[in-house]
Amino acid sequence: MSINALIVPSDKKQHWEKIYESKQPDQVSWTQTFPEKSLKLIDELGLHKSAPIIDIGGGDSNFVDHLIDRGFENISVLDISEKALERVKKRLGQAAIKVEWIISDINEFRPTKSYELWHDRAVFHFLTEPKDIQNYIRLAQKYVSHHIILATFSKQGPTKCSGLNITQYDHLKMANTFAPVFKETDHYYSDHITPFGTTQNFLFSQFIKAGSPTD
Repeated sequence: MSINALIVPSDKKQHWEKIYESKQPDQVSWTQTFPEKSLKLIDELGLHKSAPIIDIGGGDSNFVDHLIDRGFENISVLDISEKALERVKKRLGQAAIKVEWIISDINEFRPTKSYELWHDRAVFHFLTEPKDIQNYIRLAQKYVSHHIILATFSKQGPTKCSGLNITQYDHLKMANTFAPVFKETDHYYSDHITPFGTTQNFLFSQFIKAGSPTD
């Protein structure tokens, strides 16, 4: 599928383009060789292989590779950095045509369809302004039909990432943030070991949309 380019605020875009231009995966803290926690939660959902799935802020992670390997056929990956997405496309080779690639700041994203699963590892916590957090939630309310899997820094995690401030969460704060439209069905805390050997504590939260068939 083709890359869908959207307008993004230049300062944010330049920040992330510079990172993906100058650093390799083993030089950034968020790299995971195998995204075990996210994949475990997805496997437990038992989604149909044609279910629309979007990975918010996918960057050049290996997450999309595993979705393809699991046979999912309707995958979208969004990131503000075109360089990051080009890296993934190059790595995937011919398999890249199975994915819709979307270049956009999450605050500027205008979906053209709804998603059965919305996955976000480490984008939501970069939203520090109430208006941006509310915009994200409104977007999810409108375009997520069933499930959200969200991973953010916990209150025992870092206060910054890549030189940017973040918002820390515990499970109660997260559940209240998405209520009442989304109901938390599971959460757990998990330590991520960075390529540098440091530890970052994440909160993984799983939500179901109120009123959906599996609610």
